Amino acid sequence: MAIVISPGRTKTTAPARRQQARFLREINRNARAHGFLIGSVLCFALFTWYPMIREVIESFQRLHLGNTTFSGLRNYRQITADPFFWQAWRNTLQFTGLALLFGFALPFVVAVVINEFRHAQAYLRILVYLPVMLPPVAGILLFRNYFMDPTNAGLLNQLLHAVHLPTSQWWGAAPSAMPSLVIISTWTNMGSAVLIYLAALQGIPGELYEAAEIDGAGLLKRVWHVTIPQTRTILSLLLMLQIVATMQMFTESFVTTGGGPESSTVTIVYLAYNYAFQFSNFNTAEALGVIMFIVLGVFSVLYVWLERRGNEA
Repeated sequence: MAIVISPGRTKTTAPARRQQARFLREINRNARAHGFLIGSVLCFALFTWYPMIREVIESFQRLHLGNTTFSGLRNYRQITADPFFWQAWRNTLQFTGLALLFGFALPFVVAVVINEFRHAQAYLRILVYLPVMLPPVAGILLFRNYFMDPTNAGLLNQLLHAVHLPTSQWWGAAPSAMPSLVIISTWTNMGSAVLIYLAALQGIPGELYEAAEIDGAGLLKRVWHVTIPQTRTILSLLLMLQIVATMQMFTESFVTTGGGPESSTVTIVYLAYNYAFQFSNFNTAEALGVIMFIVLGVFSVLYVWLERRGNEA
């Protein structure tokens, strides 16, 4: 909007100047937002997409004396012919199943108990989250050496001895090695899940609990009829994320048992590590990584599909 003063000259009014300034501010804000977005996308592409694409390509290649040649499915045939491949899958599935029994249910139970406290919730949250703040290797070594020492010096063995129960070798024996890793993993990682569950629980309207209490519902009935239905989305999401994370377990096995005893804790990721850094066979390790990626991808798609069908039913 302009007022003509003389031929060839105009004078911009105050509303037009404000509109122009607002337009420039919008352009500046959008340019900065797109700049941050483009930077994050480029970083994600450089450090995530590019290594994934490179891994798939190199899984069909063979590196020998500095020369790279196309080998087709040779790496995949080699890895599937290895007897440790199938044992690693059994160990991985065993760890995932045990982790779902303990590592998925226990954080929810702890969150429900903490949520029932009217006081000291902040201190309890800090106490539960402390193991997560420790470096993973330090936390695993602390639990292994202080709580799960196979000798009578371990705290858990002392407790078993005090109640006249047989002590355990924990991670030092094949039958108890995998359950020991599940206990260690649950202790070191459950703090994050507890905080997420607490946030979901505190978002449930109090009127629902009050109505349940009026109807005479106890704690268990309130959890079953109110808490679980109201947190179903969070439970489903964390279930999928935990399955994907536990199937990639490596640190616990590497630090605690080194894959033993009797290869009872060798997982898929640990086997890939051995191929890459113990046998210097990076192409076969990449083939194993691609197999793991396909399995987890199929599982994730199937899980999301089943979850969507359940919501539509």
